[in-house]
Amino acid sequence: MTDAERVDQAYRENGFNIYVSDKISLNRSLPDIRHPNCNSKRYLETLPNTSVIIPFHNEGWSSLLRTVHSVLSRSPPELVAEIVLVDDFSDREHLKKPLEDYMALFPSVRILRTKKREGLIRTRMLGASVAIGDVITFLDSHCEANVNWLPPLLDRIARNRKTIVCPMIDVIDHDDFRYETQAGDAMRGAFDWEMYYKRIPIPPELQKADPSDPF
Repeated sequence: MTDAERVDQAYRENGFNIYVSDKISLNRSLPDIRHPNCNSKRYLETLPNTSVIIPFHNEGWSSLLRTVHSVLSRSPPELVAEIVLVDDFSDREHLKKPLEDYMALFPSVRILRTKKREGLIRTRMLGASVAIGDVITFLDSHCEANVNWLPPLLDRIARNRKTIVCPMIDVIDHDDFRYETQAGDAMRGAFDWEMYYKRIPIPPELQKADPSDPF
């Protein structure tokens, strides 16, 4: 099989170039592309811990493992009570015993499996139902946590337990896995009437003098 054929197969099976992903370190370095003011932020000394719930279905090996490694390596260990991988009835062999054997190396990671295809939301809720952390954090199965990603989220919740938080979401290029910031200024996520996800500008009344402040 040629490289071009492997890339084509990677897109058909995963929706992104898993062929390139497989060539990249599972614990790669990422550029710190936060606003410079983030470096001087201070957070509460005592923060709640969290259960990180990662649902997946037929996810690529390297993209799933890189997600887990990024959480483990870029989170204060005392803030991660556990990582719960919830398998939504995958049928790929690498997500069965090979995944269980690999994750057995990490005591804070456990795997749940559904008995039938449940879909994203039910799979998330299954993970939430067994979570032991003070807070529940949902991540996708092909993302990467960057430097100091967790304390700012937990800080807002610690100050108000009714708060639901969402981080700035950077971009991993689906073709070459280049990591970069969102195009343009900070945006909000929203859904249109056809339930397509869109990014919309922050209205003036919510904009802050310090771009690194939460909104």
